[in-house]
Amino acid sequence: MLMALGMFAFALPTLAHDELQRRMDWRHARSPRVGARDATQFVGPGDETISISGTAFAELADIDASLDQLRDMAASGNAWPLVDGAGRVFGTFVITGLDERQKAFLPDGKPLRVDFALDLLAVDGPGPAQAPAQVTWA
Repeated sequence: MLMALGMFAFALPTLAHDELQRRMDWRHARSPRVGARDATQFVGPGDETISISGTAFAELADIDASLDQLRDMAASGNAWPLVDGAGRVFGTFVITGLDERQKAFLPDGKPLRVDFALDLLAVDGPGPAQAPAQVTWA
């Protein structure tokens, strides 16, 4: 298994990805100043997005069932934990987009190759990436 999103495992029998792109933003409030650069103040984390892309071949994977499962997960609106094969927990993510490009068709119209890309957005919620708040009493 290369990676898992919830109970969906990215692997050769499903969809094996060959690229993962991660982007993280941090927010800074700005106040304009005369004759100087804007003053800034860190106000917290911004968006974290992950794009997973790859190519699936009909000889190795059940492409239709795998894409349908991802569509069902996205349509549920639920957040899913994302964990790589080494056990690294990325956090909890919702699916915001799924692209597919079909190529090399059989006479019945079934594609032999499908390129795919899955877009994920990190959300706060239960899971290992969300540490419990600590309260101190004075």
